[in-house]
Amino acid sequence: MRRRVPAALLVSVILIACVVSPSPSPPSSTGPSSTASATPSATPPEASGPPSPTTAVPTPTPEPSLSLDPPAGSDPRVVAVLVEPDLPPDGGGTIVVTVTSAADTRIDELVLRWPTELNDTLFLAPFAPSDERIRDLGPPLEQPWTKWVIGPGERGEPADTISLGWGPLLAGATLTIPILVTRLVPGPVAFDLQVLAGNDLLTLDGGEPAELRIEIP
Repeated sequence: MRRRVPAALLVSVILIACVVSPSPSPPSSTGPSSTASATPSATPPEASGPPSPTTAVPTPTPEPSLSLDPPAGSDPRVVAVLVEPDLPPDGGGTIVVTVTSAADTRIDELVLRWPTELNDTLFLAPFAPSDERIRDLGPPLEQPWTKWVIGPGERGEPADTISLGWGPLLAGATLTIPILVTRLVPGPVAFDLQVLAGNDLLTLDGGEPAELRIEIP
């Protein structure tokens, strides 16, 4: 006859079996560790300080057309200069230049100078051609101008200029210089006009060099 095992004892045996029986351990990994080591990023080069500011180099203003270079010499004697153009936009006429000396010494030769390139637009001359000027054995010519030179000249007149001499200009006196103009191209034009003693640029009343920008309509 079989003996019955008490229920309480049977439960205890089952619990002991559960505790004693070891749980299977996870298989060990043979591969490399899955934990990636952090690779340090490349160190940026050391800054050498803030970049130096760029210095802006001013662009020289181009000279206008029909301009003149200043001569090497200057003359501190002061003159007043008045320029009066009288010619229509499509024809010739005159330009009258009036120079008054404020100096206390005589200017031996007053010189007006303009760029030779002006001849392509306006042809300036101290006289008008005539039979009287060119005929043989004619009377001696009386003319107030002393020279009319396309540079370079024998007396230091620079290249690419035309120099018209006049004078002398006495201390405190005034010279009125009429210049005949033949217009070759219609329309307005502007050019530099210098007033010199020989080859030295005279001075205006405000202390500026005696160079004017002449505008012809």
